[in-house]
Amino acid sequence: MSDRSVATDLPSRRDFLRKGAAAAIALPAVTALAGCTDTRAAAAPAAPPSRPSLPPPEPTPRQKADAMDAMHEKGIKAFPARTRGKGNQVLEPRWDGRVKVFELTAEEIEWEVEPGRTVKAWAYNGQVPGPQIRVREGDRVRVTLENKLSQSTSVHFHGLELPNDQDGVPFITQPPIKPGGRYTYEFTVPNAGSHMYHSHHNSAIQVGNGLLGAFIVERRRPAPAHQADVDYVMVLNDGAHGYTFNGKSFPATEPIVCRQGQTVRIRFMNEGMMIHPMHLHGMHMTVIAKDGWDQPAPWKCDTLNVAPGERWDVLVKATNPGTWAFHCHILAHAESDHGMFGMVTALIVKV
Repeated sequence: MSDRSVATDLPSRRDFLRKGAAAAIALPAVTALAGCTDTRAAAAPAAPPSRPSLPPPEPTPRQKADAMDAMHEKGIKAFPARTRGKGNQVLEPRWDGRVKVFELTAEEIEWEVEPGRTVKAWAYNGQVPGPQIRVREGDRVRVTLENKLSQSTSVHFHGLELPNDQDGVPFITQPPIKPGGRYTYEFTVPNAGSHMYHSHHNSAIQVGNGLLGAFIVERRRPAPAHQADVDYVMVLNDGAHGYTFNGKSFPATEPIVCRQGQTVRIRFMNEGMMIHPMHLHGMHMTVIAKDGWDQPAPWKCDTLNVAPGERWDVLVKATNPGTWAFHCHILAHAESDHGMFGMVTALIVKV
């Protein structure tokens, strides 16, 4: 091969090598670029960022007032609301010779305290409070209790001055009445007045759940000044069922109804564990008896403290027509932002 031919060939080899090196360097970059382009094409398009949800606007003071007023109005319009069951109904005795016989059964029941609120209750004869027993001083009385509860019980006649063996306190005056058992009390009624009967065994639970009732002893010679057109018993309780009058909470409480000019006798009985200052709107009360004993000098008030275990008798002369609120005052007027509740009723004086 001549020198000329070799010299002529050298630039061609250099060009080849230079071009090959440039291609080798460029190939990964092209491949990588192609890979990036393919990945972007395959991916789904990104969603636009979502806006945070805004809180609802704060109600205006007028809107808040309207909402509260609507709840208050709803409760008042529902009064007196219908519920299943009625307590404190007078129990008629059967006669055994000259003895008035009263049969009581203690058992667990379902009890509707207010519309839509049903609770477990321990009741005498299927009602809370238990049936009202009315007798006269000097009557011979026999009370038989059948115990269908899951625990022992007894009956204490609160306020009656009975022989010791009739006082109804287990392990002091009698054995407890076992589940499935029966027990009979018999006595001559000694002292007149507004009294009560209730369990005296595990009583914080049993009385709080409904084992209570009124025991009214009428005088053989009533005082003319104490005569009334309407005689109403109001049993107060603050146990397992909440704040109740005669086993019901507002708006299911029962109003006291009379006509203008009539006299109403109200017998307050506190079976609970709190003091309840009872306040009547529109008219005053004249207090005539405490724990069954006549007051030596009747006195007037519009708010009367009724402590646990106490009984107070008052007279109300219905001079002022209208519907008047009647409630326990210790519950801050027995009202919340949802309206009246618990120990609220009304005295309705019709024209």
